[in-house]
Amino acid sequence: MDAAEQKDGEARVKRVLVDGLKRLGLAKPSSLTKAEFDDMVEDLCERLAYMSEPSLEALAEQVAAHPGGKGKDRFPIAKVILDWAAEIQPPEDSASPLVRAVFAHALGQNAIAEGWAPELLASVKRTRRWPAAYACKMLRDEAEEPIRHLRDLERRLSRGDDLPPDQVAWRQRRLAVVERCRGIAAMGAGVSA
Repeated sequence: MDAAEQKDGEARVKRVLVDGLKRLGLAKPSSLTKAEFDDMVEDLCERLAYMSEPSLEALAEQVAAHPGGKGKDRFPIAKVILDWAAEIQPPEDSASPLVRAVFAHALGQNAIAEGWAPELLASVKRTRRWPAAYACKMLRDEAEEPIRHLRDLERRLSRGDDLPPDQVAWRQRRLAVVERCRGIAAMGAGVSA
């Protein structure tokens, strides 16, 4: 998502979600000051800019049906809204600041170089958290067999052997995910892919 798309997305979130909920009468959470609420809204607009208008309308409907506060007349906290948003329309790989940061970091660069980037991508998308050292070790262990299998297929191709169609498809899928990880790393580093 480039800067123009991000700006358009933020405006869409403000118009469809935030302004729509305010028109329904939802107020800021009582636990937040006006400035904190404004910061929350700005952060929501940035994080949800990837969502389509129909998905934002669905999210607005869900938030309106489950408001926060004792009087059920308040915006829920941002985490609740973000969790609902991820269920309605999960962010794409390129839309997640966390995924971009992981792959722009040395951790992601090593995963790409060592061949376990697909496992790292799947884990970060699933857990939505920065992987700890132990998790990285487990991901490397999980990737040993696919890495070995890919090397075997590459070796067979270099000899001129024909591969069965299912193995060709598996190789193409794995290489496509690795290439997607490279693109995400470039986006995270601010380089055009």
